[in-house]
Amino acid sequence: MSGSDQPSASPRSLSEVSEEELVRLSLDLVAAARQNIGFLRDVAESHWLHHTPVLVESIRRYHELWMPMMSDLTPESGKPPMILPSLDIEWVWFCHTLNPVTYRQYCESRFSKLIGKPAIFNQENKDYALERCREIWIAKYPSEPFENESDSGDFHESKILPADHLLGEVSKQRCLFTMFSKPYMLELVYLIAAKNRYKGFLFISQKFADSNSSFVPTSDILLMWITHKSYPTAYTMDGKEMEKVVGSGESVKEEDLEVTKKLWEKVFDQPYEKAGCSAIGGAGGLNPPPLHWEVTDTDVNVKYRPLLPRFLLEVNVLVKQIPMMKTLQMDVSKEFLRFQFLRCHRDLKINNPISTLPSNSWQKLVNLYCEFGTKGMMVELRRKGGVACMNGSKLLDSKTFMWNELLRATSITLDGVVGQRMRVVVSITPPAQAPYLLKSVPDRVTDDSGAMVSEVILKMNQYRPQEGRWLSRTVLDHAGRECFVIRMRVGGGFWRRGGNKPTVVKWEDRCIEIREGSWLYVAGSIGRAPEKVIGTATPKKASQGWQAQWSLSTGHELFMRLESSTVMDFDLKTTSSTGSQVRLLNGRQMQYCDDENGGDEEGFVTLVRFTEENPSGRATGLLNWKLSSVEFLPEEDTVFMLLLNMVILRSVTEIRREDVGGLLIRRRLKEARHGARDWGSVIVPESLVKSVYVKPWYWNAESVMAREGVDYVTKSYSAEECGDELYKQALFG
Repeated sequence: MSGSDQPSASPRSLSEVSEEELVRLSLDLVAAARQNIGFLRDVAESHWLHHTPVLVESIRRYHELWMPMMSDLTPESGKPPMILPSLDIEWVWFCHTLNPVTYRQYCESRFSKLIGKPAIFNQENKDYALERCREIWIAKYPSEPFENESDSGDFHESKILPADHLLGEVSKQRCLFTMFSKPYMLELVYLIAAKNRYKGFLFISQKFADSNSSFVPTSDILLMWITHKSYPTAYTMDGKEMEKVVGSGESVKEEDLEVTKKLWEKVFDQPYEKAGCSAIGGAGGLNPPPLHWEVTDTDVNVKYRPLLPRFLLEVNVLVKQIPMMKTLQMDVSKEFLRFQFLRCHRDLKINNPISTLPSNSWQKLVNLYCEFGTKGMMVELRRKGGVACMNGSKLLDSKTFMWNELLRATSITLDGVVGQRMRVVVSITPPAQAPYLLKSVPDRVTDDSGAMVSEVILKMNQYRPQEGRWLSRTVLDHAGRECFVIRMRVGGGFWRRGGNKPTVVKWEDRCIEIREGSWLYVAGSIGRAPEKVIGTATPKKASQGWQAQWSLSTGHELFMRLESSTVMDFDLKTTSSTGSQVRLLNGRQMQYCDDENGGDEEGFVTLVRFTEENPSGRATGLLNWKLSSVEFLPEEDTVFMLLLNMVILRSVTEIRREDVGGLLIRRRLKEARHGARDWGSVIVPESLVKSVYVKPWYWNAESVMAREGVDYVTKSYSAEECGDELYKQALFG
């Protein structure tokens, strides 16, 4: 780092820098950034917009129609009119403003003034601005359509600016949304922290403007910078152009990134990178997380009260040693830091030796994703060995970081000291909704009323026989909570000692039902199923060429056949007009595909939806019928996913005439201890830990979904429950 890069002031936190020293912003950057993320998402989903003929036409419309109209409507004061153009023009305009110098020169040479963009952040006002623009456009350009109707190679050469100049800029920004697509980036607390860090970045870039290096922004700062530039008049008013900043799509030099980090750390006494804010172009920066996590617009499952949403957050821990006097230095070769969660995955322990930590810079020790239900992280300083600990370790000091406290902290970051010589900075992203994780496990047989077949229930009913027999399963969520009960009708009639016994019902009556809620326990593990039935599946006589056919209460008709022992063919039809088509694909497809680790695809089925926004399909759910496990986005209906899983399992069992998914088990089996290693509670993207339990469950499904210890599956069910013969006859035919 050159001498000009050295800060002269003593270190202070960003919050300690006075408002007078920081750049005052004339724009509500938080609202504007939120607006821009939504806009970039619309652009990314508008596949038609990225075809070259359409872009060329958009650029022509922008140069020849839109900008002259805006110039005519912009008064001498420079305040832009409250109108918004069609999407194609707005996209070209947005990309043009990302180069402020070029844009300003363009405006001054053509219109002798800077054309600004109106700050409209309310959806109702946006709709009004768009309609108002449409009226003005039609009146001014009656022969030009308001929307871009180009669908051919009819290129127009602009006489003002060569089309290929702006075409290159627009094409370069095509994938810009991928940098800001993580769901937590829309959260208010994240954007407020990003705005404050952006002001700190402006402070540094101006203070060290004569630096020989370029400044490399983090993803949150880049979002704010891009947003700021997209409002040209506000950007010009708020300060001079930052010339030595690496923009989106530009290559990053490692030495520039290191200089930026050191300047930030020396000026603000904090690490530059934090959770959800990796430096662009840095090692590991902006890499997608190893899990399917995207913005959730709609959760159709809020109607199911027992089902609680699942929230994920990113955690980042950086550590550096506090310099000590020589007289206080000690042997640290046996000391290490341990990072451990407070709940949900207490079995996970991440250890890092003290001897590897530098004293002059921050080192990232933990970067992972976890559920908000983990509550927080404990950082322990420990020493190996000792008289009392044998092969274990002795706790020297510890500090706890709670997620709730972090959410209330400045920049969602907390600083602490462990052992008086280790500075620890923990940062998180705001919790954002993640896919649901559900699995169904075997449980006791129930009667027609939903009560478990048991001596306890018989006594409560004054030994009145329990009529009907249903195979039953309990649905558990990611935290092991009971949410639903699934029942499959098998037999009719009742059991009486020395006399009657249930018989298999007709094939068409062997329906499947889902009840909402948990068991109503009356004694120990004996109870009654909840009363509310929220979904059913009824078997139908299979059409020609198919081996199984089901009618679902969700308005779907499922057709199935086995092409081989592991490959199935599906046809899923719907009677409702949802605006999308659904297909079931064998194995783990699209983002669930695991090419690197491979693995057995048997049991996996991917749910793919095709819409106008996603004509090539988008995976919204994954199920493993063999393990009775499902993962799905909040926009997919829980009952639909559970019914699909059960009818596929039931059909494969019937076609193959073998118990492939444990339907004959009629007892609740032992599960892993809740809180020890709850599935999906922690995801480690880097090679910190080799355990399969901190990877996406579908990478190692057999291991992750395995029950704890060796199960003893009883073969001596009570006479009232009936033996295997009844259930085999119903399942195998």
